Amino acid sequence: MRTRRTPLLTGGTGYFADDAAAPGSIRLQLNALQALCRQAFAIRLALIAIGAPFATANATDGFPRHAVLTAAVLGVMGSYAMLRDWDRCAPQLLAHPTLMAVDLFSGAVLLLTASPASPLAYAAVCTPLLSGLLYGWRGSGVFTGLQLVVLLTVFRAWEHRPGAGASTLLIAGFCVAAGVIGVTLRNLMFRFGTAGQALAEANSRLAVAEAVESERARLAREMHDSVAKTLHGLALSAEALAVAADSGTDSRTLKSQATAVAGAARRAATESRELLSDLRAHTAMSTPPTDVVTELASRVGDFTARTGIEATFTHLPTPTPTLALATPTPTLPPSAPRQLLAIASEALENAHRHANATHVRVTLECSRSALRLTVRDDGAGTAVSLDDVDALANTGHFGLLGMLERAASVAAELRLHSTAPGGTEVTLTVPLASTVPEPPAHSPQEEAAHA
Repeated sequence: MRTRRTPLLTGGTGYFADDAAAPGSIRLQLNALQALCRQAFAIRLALIAIGAPFATANATDGFPRHAVLTAAVLGVMGSYAMLRDWDRCAPQLLAHPTLMAVDLFSGAVLLLTASPASPLAYAAVCTPLLSGLLYGWRGSGVFTGLQLVVLLTVFRAWEHRPGAGASTLLIAGFCVAAGVIGVTLRNLMFRFGTAGQALAEANSRLAVAEAVESERARLAREMHDSVAKTLHGLALSAEALAVAADSGTDSRTLKSQATAVAGAARRAATESRELLSDLRAHTAMSTPPTDVVTELASRVGDFTARTGIEATFTHLPTPTPTLALATPTPTLPPSAPRQLLAIASEALENAHRHANATHVRVTLECSRSALRLTVRDDGAGTAVSLDDVDALANTGHFGLLGMLERAASVAAELRLHSTAPGGTEVTLTVPLASTVPEPPAHSPQEEAAHA
C-alpha cells in the first residue's frame, strides 16, 4: 500500500524561494491552508465551466475557436486535477510557479474572448488569491501584476461595449484584494501555528518542572520516613553509649548499647540501598505485590521490640460472599501497599516520639469497596490539624505532610482525630478497584452434557 504524504507549503524553491517558509511541524495550520487552496480551485473550476460557453460563442471559426476550446480544457482539467489529487499535483505547482503562469495565460485567452462582464472575469480573481496562499508576498505581487495586465488588455479589446470599464475596474480591485487576503491568511496561519507550538513547548517544560518537583517531594518523604528517622535514632543511641562509657557502666550494658548502635547503622544502610534502588530502577512498580498483612504485622512487632511500647495488630478480612456467583474481587492500586505501610510506620513513630504512648492498636479492615487502616494510641494527643497543608509545612510537621501526600498519591483519604486525654487516631481509607473474575471454562464433555 502506498503512503500518501501531505506537501508542505514552503513558499517554493524557484523564483519565490526568499518568501517565508512554513514551519514543518505545524500540521494543523498546513492542512487548513491547503484546504483553502483546494476550495479556491473548486470555485475556479465552477466559474470556468459556467463561463466557457460565453467564450466559445464569441470566438470565430478556425484557429480562435480551437484556441478557446484548448484553453477551456486546460483550465478545467488543471483545476480538477488540483482538486482531486492535491497531494500529487501541489508539490509540482509549488516547485514550478511557471505552471501557475501557464494557467493564467489560458484564463487570459478565455477572458479575452468572453468579455470582462462574463463569469470568467471572476475566475481571474482566484489566481492572485492562490498565488498569495502558495507563494507569499513576492508571488502574490508578480501574479497580481500579470493579472492586471491581462485585464487591461481585455478592456482595450472590449472598451466599445457599455459597462466594460466598470466591470474591468471592479475585477481589478477584486484581484488586488484577493492577493492581499491570500498572503494575510498564509501569514496568520503560520504565526498562529508558531505561537501554538511555543505554547506546547512551554507546557511541556512546565510538565517537566512539575515532574521534577514531584520527584523532589517524593524523595523528601522517603528520606524523612526512613533514613532520617533511623539516623536520628542512631545518634541518640550513640549519645547514650557515650554517656554510659563516661559513667563507668558495666561491660554488659555497654555491649547491649553498642549492639543497638550497630543495628541502627545497618538499618540505615539497608534503607539507603532500598531508596537508591527505587530511584534507579523504580522497584516500587516492578517488584511483586507486597503482602500487606504480613508486612504490617512484622512492622508492628519490630516497633514493640525496638521501643518497648506494647503494640497489637488486628486484621479483619473481607467477608466471604454467601452466593456462589461471580463477585467482584477488591484489588489495591499498584503503589498503594507501599504507601500504606509507610503511613503506618510514620503513625507508629509519632506515637513513640511525640505522644508518649504506652499502647498502640493497629487495625486493618478490608471491605468490598475499601481498605481501612487505623492506628490508635493512648498518648497525650495533639492539636495539629490536617486541614491546613501550608501550616504543616511552616511548623515543621513534615511527617504528617508526607502522610497526606502519600495518601493523595493513591486517591486515599487520611484523617487525624485526637483528644487530649484519649490519645490520637489516624485513619487511612484506600478505595479498592473491583474486578469480576471470569467464569471457569467448561470442558467439551461438560458442554455436551449441558446440551
